[in-house]
Amino acid sequence: MFNIFSRKRERQPLFYKTDIHCHILPGIDDGSPDVDTSVRLVNRMAQWGLERIIASPHVTYGTFPNTKETVTPALTSLTDRLTAEGVTTPAISHSAEYRIDDLFLDHLAKNELMMLPMQYLLIENSFMQEPWNLDRLVFDLQVKGYRPILAHPERYSYYYKRQDRYRTLHDAGLLFQCNVLSLAGAYGPAEKRMAEQLIKDGMVDFLGTDLHRESHADAIDAYLASKDYLKHRDALQGRLLNDTL
Repeated sequence: MFNIFSRKRERQPLFYKTDIHCHILPGIDDGSPDVDTSVRLVNRMAQWGLERIIASPHVTYGTFPNTKETVTPALTSLTDRLTAEGVTTPAISHSAEYRIDDLFLDHLAKNELMMLPMQYLLIENSFMQEPWNLDRLVFDLQVKGYRPILAHPERYSYYYKRQDRYRTLHDAGLLFQCNVLSLAGAYGPAEKRMAEQLIKDGMVDFLGTDLHRESHADAIDAYLASKDYLKHRDALQGRLLNDTL
């Protein structure tokens, strides 16, 4: 007998149109390894209703020392393939996700940063500990006209027992971007709880997929068909800055 209560919930679209954080450019970081994978990921993102993708390849000392010279050819190879296949949406551009390290400080000193529109700049902490001079760095970036965004603050476990630090940083003008994958529970329950707490506290300014691979896309597909997604969407509706870029 057919049970109406066993029916699978329909996947909903994302409630914003611009992704500012993903790793879909082929072959330049720990995200998509090749153009074929990148095309599949872009097609998945289009199914979620995204119309603009601003890829954010890692820039980290010693592992992914990306520059415009490495990122631009990767973007071109992807957009050329999409054009050849007749894919016109989403529109794809790039910025970068900068780990706060010596390489970032060198790019900053040389004015060689790959930014988001409107002088927004995506930065990330180490996962081991907060940079010792983070407050000063945020202030200096603002003085220089940058608008820093901290990527996935919910993933820095050293803040969990000192959550007042989130408020201090956010009140100082450091914007927060949480990951859709965190809200989906893909990194674990602690990251999900912290992302939800940041939403509750009114400190989530941007969302990003942080999409690296097809298993991530599967997790987001499942999330978009969940009650949790509807709850998060309702809490964030009208508050995100993604589509203002």
